[in-house]
Amino acid sequence: MPLFTDLKYLKTVLETALLTAQEPLSVSMLKRLFTEDIKAALINQILEEIQQDWRGRGVELIKLSSGWRFRARAEFTPYLSRLNPEKPPRYSRAVMETLAIIAYKQPVTRGDVEAIRGVTVSTSVVQTLLERGWIEVIGHKDVPGRPGLYATTRKFLDDLGFHSLRDLPPLADLGNLVVPDAGPVEASGEMPEGEVPLVDEAENLVD
Repeated sequence: MPLFTDLKYLKTVLETALLTAQEPLSVSMLKRLFTEDIKAALINQILEEIQQDWRGRGVELIKLSSGWRFRARAEFTPYLSRLNPEKPPRYSRAVMETLAIIAYKQPVTRGDVEAIRGVTVSTSVVQTLLERGWIEVIGHKDVPGRPGLYATTRKFLDDLGFHSLRDLPPLADLGNLVVPDAGPVEASGEMPEGEVPLVDEAENLVD
């Protein structure tokens, strides 16, 4: 078995694990690759070296909320999308406004969101965000009824490519996930392919 005093080999092991992983890997998960006690500080140092090694190439190593992962650089997305032409889900304005309020004002109750938006937040909107794994209940507000307090998740940050909430863009930049202005509800009443229908929120869709 190779000795992990050989930092070059240790680096190769870490790089291989990251290249073949399906999900971000945290430092604690990467430590489990070794039977020896590899210090977190050393792993972080090597991860930063790997990040530098890949700088300027088509693939980059990034640090997300839940760990490290390789991904294609954004400028190559149009080419890669031709191999997988499926459109990503698009969400109604109601969903994105609710998500934005939770992201920037968290923790908040459903009532807080409604007060800011000025309209009722339907159950389907909250359920969409819960099922997507972007929000979760982290506690309950100490008021009558003890409503749930919603906050965003690590998955939300991972999916947006962020390490922490400090990396969140201006609110306006979240608009690229909202359904376009070209009338999303077709004559049949169905949403265009790839978009997420919210029947009881139809009045809140961009029109």
